[in-house]
Amino acid sequence: MDVLILATDYDGTLADDGVVSSSAIQAVEELKRSGRSVVLVTGRELPQLLEIFDRTDLFDWIVAENGSLIYRPADGEKRVLAEAPPEEFVKELKRRGVGPISIGDAIVATWRPYEDIVMEVIRDLGLDREIVFNKDAVMILPSGVNKATGMDVVLEEMGQSWNSVVGVGDAENDLAFLSRCQHSVAVANALDSLKREVDFTTAGSRGQGVIELIEEILQDDLGSRSSHIVERFGRRFSS
Repeated sequence: MDVLILATDYDGTLADDGVVSSSAIQAVEELKRSGRSVVLVTGRELPQLLEIFDRTDLFDWIVAENGSLIYRPADGEKRVLAEAPPEEFVKELKRRGVGPISIGDAIVATWRPYEDIVMEVIRDLGLDREIVFNKDAVMILPSGVNKATGMDVVLEEMGQSWNSVVGVGDAENDLAFLSRCQHSVAVANALDSLKREVDFTTAGSRGQGVIELIEEILQDDLGSRSSHIVERFGRRFSS
């Protein structure tokens, strides 16, 4: 097998409006039975995810909070990879009317159109934090923390490399890890800006697109996509 790991985003990719279909769950189970591993790579905070999805046992690892936390469902191991947000930062956001605000172990999240106020507060307080967008979501993280840095730690734990990973996502914050994967995929509902950067786009949207991808992995390790991927890589390399 060339593809040993499927790394998938949650919202808008595996899940539709926070819900994973039974058919998508069955597809992931089948992929696991083939001896491959599955890693969930999400911007969600871990408690949020555990509250809405009771099948985290499907995943060998979960990269949460957009790369600032990793979690292993098999034994409940949790590791925070970045420092907690300063209390003064959160207080100042609230004072300036930003809301709703969600606070994780390392992430602070809100929504558009508050990004300008958030940036002003980061600048005024002199913080080493940056904004990461996920469509309308505005995530604030320590500089340099993203889904790829979280995956780096997980791959080291698994004794694997990016060369064995196929990744799938739908939004701008997914590009950090998709650009590192051996094969990068967008679901049909993904942002056009992401579709332009990946190897190929599924015909199906959200969970149906992930099912389609899993079927192709099980069929021939994406062998039928090889010529297309090589051609697309060549165009990106020459541009």
